[in-house]
Amino acid sequence: MLAPFLLFSLLLALAASIGEAQATAPASSVPAANSEPAVVPAQDAAQAKPVRNSDRRKAARLFLAASKLFEKEEFEEALQRYERAAALDPGNPDYPLAVGVARSHLVTALIQAAAKDRLHGDAAAARAALAQARELDPKNPQVMQHLNELGDDALLGQTRPLYEQGAETAGEGAVLAPASGVRSFHLRSDRRRIIQQVFQSWGIDTTLDESVRAAPARVDIDDASFETAAHIVEMLTKSFYVPLDAHRVLVASDVLGNRDEFMRQELETVYLSGLTATELTDVGKLAKEVFDAQQAVTEPSSGTITIRAPQKTLDAFNATLSQLFNGQSQVVLEVRMIQLAHTSERNTGVHPPQSVSAFNVYSEEQSILNANQSLVQQIISSGLASPGDTLAILGILIASGQVSSSLFSNGIALFGGGLTSSALAPGSLSANLNLNSSDSRELDQIQMRLGDGEKATLRTGSRYPIQTSSFSSIAGSVPNIPGLTGAGASGSLSSLLASYSGVPNIPQVEYQDLGLTLIATPKVMRNDDVALTLDLKIVALSGGSVNGNPILNNRAYSGVVTLKQGETVAVVSELDKSQSRAVSGTPGISEIPGLNDLTGKDNQKNYSTLLIVITPRVIRGAQSAGHSPMMRVEKNTAGR
Repeated sequence: MLAPFLLFSLLLALAASIGEAQATAPASSVPAANSEPAVVPAQDAAQAKPVRNSDRRKAARLFLAASKLFEKEEFEEALQRYERAAALDPGNPDYPLAVGVARSHLVTALIQAAAKDRLHGDAAAARAALAQARELDPKNPQVMQHLNELGDDALLGQTRPLYEQGAETAGEGAVLAPASGVRSFHLRSDRRRIIQQVFQSWGIDTTLDESVRAAPARVDIDDASFETAAHIVEMLTKSFYVPLDAHRVLVASDVLGNRDEFMRQELETVYLSGLTATELTDVGKLAKEVFDAQQAVTEPSSGTITIRAPQKTLDAFNATLSQLFNGQSQVVLEVRMIQLAHTSERNTGVHPPQSVSAFNVYSEEQSILNANQSLVQQIISSGLASPGDTLAILGILIASGQVSSSLFSNGIALFGGGLTSSALAPGSLSANLNLNSSDSRELDQIQMRLGDGEKATLRTGSRYPIQTSSFSSIAGSVPNIPGLTGAGASGSLSSLLASYSGVPNIPQVEYQDLGLTLIATPKVMRNDDVALTLDLKIVALSGGSVNGNPILNNRAYSGVVTLKQGETVAVVSELDKSQSRAVSGTPGISEIPGLNDLTGKDNQKNYSTLLIVITPRVIRGAQSAGHSPMMRVEKNTAGR
């Protein structure tokens, strides 16, 4: 709760600094031609009076108390205290700013409360909240908009004349109005007379089509309502009736042609925005094959389907679509991809000499002296060494840097004497103490909102260009024409031909997705469990190539897992793991226990791990657990 208070105080301080900057801006040094001396209003004169310290302290306490109320979203009480603080200490610019901020929040809260009251049908409470908001901020456009909406609701709820109500709707189909009560029938006659007598008993006149045959029939019904008796007569006589008005019907034989001819057809356009062309085609098949609406035209461009069918068929079709679309479940998949990478290299130990050189000291001295005779003569002539002092001459040559030899870089060991005096020169000795280690962690969090059975594809990585083919130069297709393909009489033709022969190859490139490709398809079960189908594919470069084309490494996983609401599934893939160890030492000695720790060791460890965590959350379930009510659509196939 401390963060909102600090943010609110920061906003007040910023607004106050802006107001002080504007107040201290220099005015124009040139007065207006008709300017009049400024007159200080009475209120400003009153504010110019010094404020007592007690009032200033009281205003500060009111300001702090109002800020606490503001944090609790009690904006009305906070506004009252801010106003009292501003009245006690008019010179403090923070108080008027706090009054404006509190008033704005209070108006917003009143508008939201009015919207809730309007949704609950409490128009009086909504009107009172908006009236209070208008009193606080008369020029607020949102308050006026909500007041206009309340006025529209009041106008819509008023009773209008019958002619005005009927002018906005098209003429509805005829509705039969039979007499009330139940009837009993025991008739033995032909079908035409039975139909007329049954309908006439409820005050309904019948017009019989010539397709109704006068075959003998028998009816025995006791205490039947009009709907029951009419249905029994339809089944007995294989006919159907169509209301002409409230007291007249047309009866015809129940065959396909008669239904298309006599049944009243209604035309309706259903708007299905957001559906793909395939889904819209499936809806059209549903209307034709299930509901027997032969005239059903889909318009993928506008997302509509126009159906011509009886009213009962249209009602059943609309109810089915409502259950299909409104009952579709929705799932939010929370996908977290965590990538961990670790690289470690440790190089420690001593590298002993790997080689030892042996040589004769006298032979090596003579070869050095013979190779540098001019320098030896300069040393002797300058008196630095006598002619027979070979060791002094060699020392001066080596110390001056004029002579260098790898035999003397690491020291020598002498043995023997005289002409057989020899020396051993060991190789270099080095010691390593090095440690390099790095760790990296990467987190990607993605939320995908999907419908039931909807497939989602998530890709992360890069696209790598791979050359598949290329067009060669057009020089080989130019015919050999003297004077054109050759220099001929003009030397400029050769340069022109050279420009055509230098056309480079044009490559054809295909981009390959490298990285991770995750395909998830959720399916919501009746108990709100989610069956999640996962397809995981990882593509990377292997480092090799064939005919200039890189070799790709593929790793794939596919499976189905069933999770409860809010349960998490983790898919782990080990991307790379390598470890190498190199030992440098003397054969035999480096293998002795205790001494092998002193020899040089170079250990390298690399591994990279990808962790994918998926949590499905059902935000809208299609239905509760158990079986949903089934809807039966009866399809009359008589006469087909």
